[in-house]
This record gives sequence, structure tokens and C-alpha cells, in this order.
Amino acid sequence: MAEVPSTRILPLGAPAPDFSLPEPGAELVTLADVREPKGLIVAFLCNHCPFVLHLAKHLGEFAAICEAKGVGFVGISSNDVSRYPADSPEKMQAMVKTYDWTFPYLYDETQSVAQAYRAACTPDFYVFDHELRLTYCGQFDDSRPKNGKPVTGDSLRAAVQALLDGSPPLAEQRPSTGCNIKWKPGNEPSWYAS
Repeated sequence: MAEVPSTRILPLGAPAPDFSLPEPGAELVTLADVREPKGLIVAFLCNHCPFVLHLAKHLGEFAAICEAKGVGFVGISSNDVSRYPADSPEKMQAMVKTYDWTFPYLYDETQSVAQAYRAACTPDFYVFDHELRLTYCGQFDDSRPKNGKPVTGDSLRAAVQALLDGSPPLAEQRPSTGCNIKWKPGNEPSWYAS
């Protein structure tokens, strides 16, 4: 596994890049479909990454709490499935069932959405306010596979609480760490350093 940090290139206050992506086995889902009155969390995920699997059960629970408070949640998988078939749309559906995810889990086949968000790793989390302006880009918490720290969601939870409280974005935003997005050959963004 190639462990890389998130880029955090998208600046605070930046608007959420628009998208229209398929949910495997369902319809196209747009940015407008997943936003909620108080904001939105966009998470770049995949099926096989140990960092995502480490958080998978907790992500579903956390997303449900956020949605109950008026903050939407959407997962996006952008990996090259021709080289990483474990991330195929069919296996995305299995992932949703395994972890009881109720949030949409969308397939970014062209990788254009990951490029627009400047996503570099899985998982990578972006929190947007009610106007869809970025207030947080970073980690779920300090837990990583095999580091012995419990999965708490503290970092993302604090960012969402600041959003709900109407407070400014967190002064400390720690980048996420995970597996690099598996770009299609020749599709690596110019800003991406593997």
C-alpha cells in the first residue's frame, strides 16, 4: 500500500466542485441531490484501501449522525478499476451492504471529480457549509491501521461541530493519510506528486 497525505490544495472558502455521478445499481446523483440545509461532507473512498476499511463501519455511523443534523454525506470512488478490479462498481455495492452505508457511494469513472477536488488519497474528507464553501479538508481522526489508536472521528466531528455552531473553520486542519488514488495511466493531474 502506498501511504500518501491528502493535498489540501483546495483552499478554505472554495466552492464545492459540481458533479453528476452514477450510484452503482441506481440513478445519477448530483451535488444538488446530496447537499443538506446545513452543509455537506464529500469523502473520497475506495473498496480495497486498508485505511478506508479501518474506518468503514464508523463512517456509516458518523454519516447517519451528520444527516440527522442536516449535514449531507456522499462517498466517491475514483480509482482505475481496470487495474484495481476490487474497486469496481459491483464491489462498491457490496461494500455499501457490508457496512450498512446509507449515504450515496458514487463512481467517478473519468476521475474528473477527484481532479476537481484535488483529492490525493483514500480516505480524503471535505466539509462544506450551507453555501457549499469549503470549511475543512483533512483526516477523520488520528487512527490508522495498526497504530493502536481508537477510531473516534474526532477531527471530522470537530469540523462538523464548528460548522453547526456557526464558528470559523478550525485553525488546525490535519491532512488525511491513506492509499493514493489509483490514477489511470496518463491521467495523473499536474499537481499530483506520487
